[in-house]
Amino acid sequence: MIEPLFNVVLHEPEIPQNTGNIGRTCVATNSKLWIVRPTAFRLDDRNLRRSGLDYWQHLNWSDVSNWEALAADVAPERIWYFSKRGRRCYTDAAYQRGDYLVFGSETKGLPPSLIEQDERRTLQIPMSSNVRSLNLSNSVAIVLYEALRQRGIDPSQSNDAAENY
Repeated sequence: MIEPLFNVVLHEPEIPQNTGNIGRTCVATNSKLWIVRPTAFRLDDRNLRRSGLDYWQHLNWSDVSNWEALAADVAPERIWYFSKRGRRCYTDAAYQRGDYLVFGSETKGLPPSLIEQDERRTLQIPMSSNVRSLNLSNSVAIVLYEALRQRGIDPSQSNDAAENY
């Protein structure tokens, strides 16, 4: 399996359909999905698989028991956190291949303890004050495609071609 272009991390996701949709987006972009437990659903949940459709078999994914289990192996400068509490816009980051894009749960977002680790690496997606937040699956897609755009990566190229970026 080739190295993923990016790593999408879902911190304690709650809605299997969102996770399934995000898994499909990861397949479409040659990215890896990381699921940080606990989740509000079983990872063999039929809703998770159904929303991932027949793409789930192609998904490069892992689950870890907690944030510390993942973060211990990742350089802090490779991690970007996404929260409505971020002070910088997601387009201000200079994404690099292999970065970890970390998103919180649908109802709680990211815990303050993660955001406080490095507020300069906490980004937001600007939106009208008329809404509390965007759907998690939409947020992941917005950020992931911006990271691909910045790197000049066309995910429609073959997996072999993606290794050259």
